Amino acid sequence: MDKKRSVGILATGSYTPERVLSNFDLEKMVETTDEWIVSRTGIRERRICSAEQASSDLAYEAAKKALARANISAEQLDMIIVATVTPDMMFPSTACILQNKLGAKRAAALDVSAACTGFLYGITTAAQFISNGLYKYVLVVGVETLSKITNYKDRNTCVLFGDGAGAAVIGEVREGFGFQSFELGADGAGGELLCLPAGGSRIPASSETVANDLHYLSMAGGEVFKFAVRVMNSATEAVLAKAGVERANIDLLVPHQANKRIIDSAVQRFGLSEDKVAINLDRYGNMSSASIPVALDEAIAAGRVKEGDNVILVGFGGGLTWGATLLKWSTTPAEGSGQ
Repeated sequence: MDKKRSVGILATGSYTPERVLSNFDLEKMVETTDEWIVSRTGIRERRICSAEQASSDLAYEAAKKALARANISAEQLDMIIVATVTPDMMFPSTACILQNKLGAKRAAALDVSAACTGFLYGITTAAQFISNGLYKYVLVVGVETLSKITNYKDRNTCVLFGDGAGAAVIGEVREGFGFQSFELGADGAGGELLCLPAGGSRIPASSETVANDLHYLSMAGGEVFKFAVRVMNSATEAVLAKAGVERANIDLLVPHQANKRIIDSAVQRFGLSEDKVAINLDRYGNMSSASIPVALDEAIAAGRVKEGDNVILVGFGGGLTWGATLLKWSTTPAEGSGQ
């Protein structure tokens, strides 16, 4: 193997469905109000896929944009990693389905199930393959169709979630840039706090599980909130320490978009101004593994990410899981990498 290489994000892409489900729409469906939802979560609307759309369809749209911006073809991909908790089906993997849609005939393909932290688990995995010289290009997609597993009779959860996809092409960048540090973690003891109870080998699908709404996501909101505040701060601190970067030198924080109050706690802790935080949950809600890549893609499109910026991606979710990474931003390929 060659010496370890500098690895970064070469390009991003995102896709959200056309249908908008606003808080006012939800007022007609469950006992809630726009004021209640906004004051407790910061969410005003979310995107909902059509009955015909599956996660691979959303992933395909985001992936096409990322590949075009990276100026590489699907045939050049060595691996596809799809982070999702709403796969098209139990198997084959959504990554294999996406591989076929893209025509990425050379690419290995696998799914990652780490809920809202899935994209971070995916890019951390991708970076190791490229850093060690085994692969040249890896496509990582975070995608969810959470509307398919949301109970729209449960006012505590149906106000939170939306559908979308975000993609990133991971490859070698110029020396010293790209990923500077990673932090991943899990606490399986808290698994039941956020889960989809039925449909697996523990509780197989049956008429009883359907009748008892066990195929909808279940969440202990208060406990998850406390966990999220704690680990988002600690994971951010960890990647700063590993990279030797001071809080004052954070140029952009891209957090998982779950709740405005969780994000506000991090903003206060790290003394960040609004222009240094990417927030879009008011328009999309919680898109689980898609939330970080979609927010990053929109920040890039808005000109909020510049060459050399210190960018932190941080998330938390079911598992329970958490993760973060710090990048010294550059989309410039390494010299001689031959895109």
